[in-house]
Amino acid sequence: SNSFCTLLGNARPAMPYDSQTNTFSPDGRLYQVEYAVESVGKAPTALGIVTSEGVIFAAERRQRTALLDVERPELRNFSGEKVYKVAEHIAVAVAGMTADANHLIDASRRIAQRHTYTFGEPLPAEDLCQRLCDEKQSVTMSGGLRPYGIAFLIAAWDRHHGFQLYQTDPSGNYHAWKAYAIGQNDGTAQSMLKNDWKDSMTARDGVLLALKVLGKTMDTLTLNPERLEVAVLSRKKGEKPAFTIFTDAELAPYIADAESLRKKEEEEKEAARKARSGKD
Repeated sequence: SNSFCTLLGNARPAMPYDSQTNTFSPDGRLYQVEYAVESVGKAPTALGIVTSEGVIFAAERRQRTALLDVERPELRNFSGEKVYKVAEHIAVAVAGMTADANHLIDASRRIAQRHTYTFGEPLPAEDLCQRLCDEKQSVTMSGGLRPYGIAFLIAAWDRHHGFQLYQTDPSGNYHAWKAYAIGQNDGTAQSMLKNDWKDSMTARDGVLLALKVLGKTMDTLTLNPERLEVAVLSRKKGEKPAFTIFTDAELAPYIADAESLRKKEEEEKEAARKARSGKD
């Protein structure tokens, strides 16, 4: 019985730190924030890539059924399942609880509209990151609230910095990146992006790299347009930025090209392996 009491006594102190968002554990951890980060890590992968012609978003989406009511065509470049337009020059991709994302995306749109109305100029992307992260961080200090279980990739363009990509996490941290992945297998995706990303990439190069990465993270040999969501924030010289979500028909040629590149790489690796074994 003494050993049982000892075990019970050891277990009790962990409980309040485990259930409250605003109480540190003795080793300096906020468990609820860690759980929120963990929930993002179990979500389907989403990634962003900055290219010379725009920012590419690609995400894995759930399997469609014949009963799903497809969104009206005139709204297809406004919101998808994992990618959303915030303003003319800002778009986001998400991983985690999409209900939490909807709340923050609506807030983001209001922030962007209010800034433009007040100052007569587009909202800087980093200002939006700071506002969103202030909101995410604030709930980690309030009793009775849980952290937002969502991570964002924020793509933007402005005349000072050109194309930009930011990442935010449930704790309220954010960073700027050239390419970044969130969700399941983000470590594998990040390693591939680090190896293959180039500063001179075109938008087409970015889409093909995104498909290559998702082919690995989704653990499938055949990419299906119905399981993918790809979008690009681009801008032609002298024009306003435009956000485009690819249709299945628009995405199909890219998938075919990505498949050809994958087979070519495999053949080159096999030839190199045979050459090495021949030397031995």
